[in-house]
Parts: sequence; structure tokens; C-alpha cells
Amino acid sequence: MTQTIQKKLNDYAWARWGAMVLIALMMLFAHMFVDVISPIKELVQVQRGWTSDIFGTFAGSEYLLNTCGFLIIAGIILDKMGIRFTGITSALVMIAGAGIKFYAVSDWFAGTALEGWLNSWWTAMPGSAKLASLGFMIFGCGAEMAGITASKALAKWFEGKEMALAMGLEMALTRVSVFIIFTISPRIAGIGGLDESIVRPVALCAALLVIGLLCYLVFCVMDKKLDSQLGADAVQGESEEEFKFADVINIFKSKLFWIVAMLCVLYYSAIFPFQKFAANMLQSNLGLSATMASDIFRWFPIGAACVTPFLGWYLDKKGKGASMLILGALLMIACHLTFALVLPLYPNKIVAYSAILLLGVSFSLVPASLWPSIPKIMDKHFLGSAYSLIFWVQNFGLMGMPIIIGWALEKCNPGVAEQIQAGVEGAAYNYTVPMLMFASLGVLALIFGLWLKVLDKRNGYGLELPNISK
Repeated sequence: MTQTIQKKLNDYAWARWGAMVLIALMMLFAHMFVDVISPIKELVQVQRGWTSDIFGTFAGSEYLLNTCGFLIIAGIILDKMGIRFTGITSALVMIAGAGIKFYAVSDWFAGTALEGWLNSWWTAMPGSAKLASLGFMIFGCGAEMAGITASKALAKWFEGKEMALAMGLEMALTRVSVFIIFTISPRIAGIGGLDESIVRPVALCAALLVIGLLCYLVFCVMDKKLDSQLGADAVQGESEEEFKFADVINIFKSKLFWIVAMLCVLYYSAIFPFQKFAANMLQSNLGLSATMASDIFRWFPIGAACVTPFLGWYLDKKGKGASMLILGALLMIACHLTFALVLPLYPNKIVAYSAILLLGVSFSLVPASLWPSIPKIMDKHFLGSAYSLIFWVQNFGLMGMPIIIGWALEKCNPGVAEQIQAGVEGAAYNYTVPMLMFASLGVLALIFGLWLKVLDKRNGYGLELPNISK
């Protein structure tokens, strides 16, 4: 009887896994909004006059304000104010940014005085792209804040329990966003029909962000109940010590932090920016429509979704996190080299499907082993700041790589953008150079992964040890 009374809410499996689902839904809808335009890149070029370098600048704008320091502030807010305040705030910021982006690509914006003013300066970039980029910047602040909040929330609810499995499942559910959005976006946009429109899929995903906020509000009710059981120390910031700004300096002084951060930025810069161009890459190499190319790439997260829960279970029971990081980097290198060198010479759907599914497995290996490792190397009372600083470093790559890829596409394919906008049949980009650039990031990530494993073996950080102690 006494043991039952002393049980906390997160001791009940239904409660902690229910909390994970609510958090995952908010992140699922956020990731759907991130990639909503990616499958219809060519339609955006035709209807709004964007080129690949403009599209790349727009894609990179999501991370601009985060690299200017917002993510560091977000981490401090998270450690000071706690996961409930920070999560709700992040959802509201995402909705605000999504609203601006929706207005920018809508017909309501076309022909307005605002569009005329935006078109009057920096004429190389249309006003619609400028305003959409502003909205994406604001949305990106909320999305990254939500990401670090979700990580800390799961670390709190699954401490001493199935943390890696929970983080793996949350990531798996989130990754399904790629399958969903690459399936529905071209169809909702009406690709191939008489009423093609980029507005409809953007509007749908913006509405889903509101549903994500409602899911998180339900989680907040549960989390408040858990805090009342944990005691007064958990009410503000979920830590026993008051956060000090000096902690940020201490984190930056950590060599291990920088190794993990560089591994993170290199790996993710070869994944998320790739998603922006993946459908168009397949469209160009295989000679397919945007819908058919999206239908192939949508299977990318399925490998991750299937494998990640098992990897989380394995990490919890057996460990080997550092080894998984290395294997994930090797698989990513192989996949990007296939896209760069094999697919252009042998434009075969089976080759494309195989490389995409294998890349999905890689995408399950690295995140599933990386994020549960952070609590092992960072003090609990500034764990939120550690996550935010890693995300901050990561955002530099996520911002810069789409811009670089868009620029490289235009430089390697002079005149192709104009042909696409003019409706020239057969006009397509050559993606060999951009894909080699992605592969090179994988090589660098592999080097940092090997370095991390050597340090773990030498110093005993526990990255190869299971998360659940016997």
C-alpha cells in the first residue's frame, strides 16, 4: 500500500508514454510545416518566380535568428522557466511565423503595397520570398525552442527508465512527417492539374500547428501534476541549482561538447538541407513528375521509424552509442555517393529506393544514439542549455548548407532555372556536385565520431554503456 502511494505519475507506463505521444505530435506537425514546400519546389519556381538559389536562401532562413543567439537565450529560458512555459511559448512562436509565411505565398499578398515595397530593394529576390523567409525565421525560433524543450521533457519523464527508447520513438514519430508531407503536399497542391496552388498545403500545415499547441497544453496539465509529486524544487526549471550564465562558458570550454556539437552539425547538415532538394534531385535524375519523385522520397523516414525504437531499446539494454554514431556516418556517406555518382549513370528506381531506405536507417542510428548521450556528459541543472548550444551550433550548418547547395545548383546548371520557369520540356538540374558536397560532410562527421569513441574508451564517459542500470 505504501509503495503505491509513493508512486509518481511518470512511474506509470501509460502516463509517461502518453506524455511522449503528446510531445511527439507537436514536433510532428512542426516538422511537417518545415518541409511542406520541399516536394513542390519546381511549382514554387513557376508560380512565384523563385530560382534554386532563392529557394536555398529561403530554406536557410529558418535558422538565421537562431544562429544570431536566440537558441542560447531559449536554453536559458528553458532552464529558468521550465518545460511548460517554454513549450507553450515555442508553439505560439511557430504559429505566428507560419501565419506570415502563409500570407507571403498566398494570392492575398500578390499585388499589395507591401509586395511592391519588398520588390523595390534587393531585386534579385522576389518580395514573396523575402516575407516568406521572415516568417520562416520566426517559425524556426519556435521550432528549435520546441526541439530542446522536447528533449529535456523526455529526459525528465524517463529519467532512470526507457530514456533512449522514448527519445527514439519520439524521433521516429517525428520522422514520419517526411512520409506524410511528401505524400500529401504535391496532391493537395494539385500537381499536374488545372488548379495547381502552393497555398493549400501551407495552410493545412499551419492549422496543424494549432492542434500541436493543444496537444502540448494537455501535456502541461500532466507535467504540473508530476511536479506537485516531485516537490517544490521541480516547479521552476526542473533543477536543484539556480542556472548561472557562467555555465554557458563552462559548456563552451568542454572539448567533448565541441566534438559532439561538430558531429551533430556535420551530420544534420547532410540530412535536413538534403530533404529540401531531395524530391527535385530524384525528379531531375529519373525524369519524373514532382508527385512521383515525392512518392519515392517519402519512404526515407520509414527505415528510421522502423529501426529507431529497436535501437532505443538496444541502447537502453546494451549500449554501444558511440559505435552507432560511426555506423550511421558510414551509411550516410554511401547513400550520398550513390545519389552523386550511381543514380545519374543508372537512373533506376530500385537504386533510388534502396539508397533512400538505407539513408533512413542511418538517420535512425545517429539521432537515437546521440541525444540520449547528452545527459551522460552534461550536468543536469544546465542540461537545457547544453541541448540549446548543440542545436545552436547545428543551426549554422542548417542555415548555410541550403544556401550553398542552391548557389551550387545554379552555378553548375546555368540557364536551367529560366528554362523551368518557361516550361521547357525536359529541363532539369544536374545534382552531382551538390550530392558530393553532402557526402563530404559525412566524411567529416565520421572523423568526429571516431574521435568521440576514442575519448570515451580512454576516459569512460559511458557512451558505450546501457542507459538502464541493472
